Amino acid sequence: MQRYSNRSGDSGITAYEAGPDYILVQFRSGTSYRYSYARAGQVHVEQMKILAASGRGLSGYISKYVHDLADPR
Repeated sequence: MQRYSNRSGDSGITAYEAGPDYILVQFRSGTSYRYSYARAGQVHVEQMKILAASGRGLSGYISKYVHDLADPR
């Protein structure tokens, strides 16, 4: 996983892993959530990859658009 740069300084996200059709996001609690094309949709996953790489806005995006769309465990 890559470290999330957290440019705003107040994100609960610590790391992420971008795959071809998913993004895995790890939070401060140590819990990780996987968002895939199949469940969250390609548009959301690709936007999350862009935000993750930029280090800004990922937590807010998740809260607003895909909070309940993580893959089941």
